[in-house]
Amino acid sequence: MFWKKSPAAVLASLLVIHLLAHTDRNMLLGFSPQIIRDLALSHTQYGFLAGAVWVLSFGVMAMFMGTLADRFSRPRIIAAGLLIWSACTLASGHAQSFEQMVVARFFVASGEAALVPAAVALLAELFSGKRRGTAMGLFFMGIPLGVGCSFLLAGSFGATHGWRSTFYALGVIGFAIALPLALLREDRSAHAPQERGAPFLEQALAVLRTVGGNRALGFTIAGFVLVHLVFASFSFTQLWLVDERGMNAAGIATRLGALQLVFGTLGATAGGAVGDRAARSLRGGHASFMALLVLVCAPLMLSYRFVPAGSPLFYIGMCAGFFLPMAAYGSALTAITGMTPAMMRSTVTGFTMLLINVFALAIGTVVIGMLADHLARAGSTAPLTGVLFVNDALAISSALWFALAARASGGQRVPATEHVQPVRS
Repeated sequence: MFWKKSPAAVLASLLVIHLLAHTDRNMLLGFSPQIIRDLALSHTQYGFLAGAVWVLSFGVMAMFMGTLADRFSRPRIIAAGLLIWSACTLASGHAQSFEQMVVARFFVASGEAALVPAAVALLAELFSGKRRGTAMGLFFMGIPLGVGCSFLLAGSFGATHGWRSTFYALGVIGFAIALPLALLREDRSAHAPQERGAPFLEQALAVLRTVGGNRALGFTIAGFVLVHLVFASFSFTQLWLVDERGMNAAGIATRLGALQLVFGTLGATAGGAVGDRAARSLRGGHASFMALLVLVCAPLMLSYRFVPAGSPLFYIGMCAGFFLPMAAYGSALTAITGMTPAMMRSTVTGFTMLLINVFALAIGTVVIGMLADHLARAGSTAPLTGVLFVNDALAISSALWFALAARASGGQRVPATEHVQPVRS
């Protein structure tokens, strides 16, 4: 497996694929007015497409794809997922009705669910503990870069050629990347049985026992899920800024996109690199770093809801909210993979993605909407402000869980010279 001799090249390739995944994922948002008009969708149907369809498919399939990646060739699992989501991106461009788009987007999400579990386990194997957070952070730059590219494509190529042609082009690009990726070999059958994952049900039960039996691992996953509640707030940010803070819809949309792209990318890169350095000197390693990171961002994020709109502190708080969740990825996944046996790293990552999608993104977003509607009916003049403040406070409570993880780990620091070793019985 000669390709494993160039970890930097593997990381760069995975970043490109991750960027493409989030570009494909967010094209529905970039073209929302055109797609709603051409397919005659209601806002409820569009919300179902953008939210529930994705969460139901991606959340469940992430864990299943993780079990496959722990048993079989990870590059080929990623290639198979890429082929599936690229074919269904093409189908999205051809959809003529709500039902056809639901099916297409469901399988786009299913295919994309193969990427993160396999990629995280692969990076954990290729990079030592002292560089792993940096590698994870760089890989997750694909999220803000993909979001930015989706809107840029919609406003440039899409404005000239239309949303259908844009989906077609992205599907063709995916096929072009997937075919050579499928040729990379990684023979997991050569490993001893205890170094490979088990079939799905057995592997899933083993993961639940592992997470339940390791308090530090369970606390870290809980904190990582909670910090994603910031993304639930993002879904309502533009509505809140326009309806309750009196900002111009067109102007703030462009500003939000640019700030999220810049500070999300900065969070992913700086969070991973600084976390690797800090973990070698802090008792509790990466978990302690994440607790400190949340506490530093907390006052900025909370005050942002109440300071004058457009003031310097207003924008600093907004940027802290864009920065924090992306900065958590490198350290959180480094800590999680470091406490997980090698033969179940993909499955544990998939399990974590399942919890994030169900609890933080799906349930969190629905509860925010329901509470805001309830307060509005009760006569509140700023229902979203209070609800989003409480949601941000819950996200900030992740610091407690990260601190508990640091304590449960015995306050160990990350060794300066850690090397990845295969798990033996």
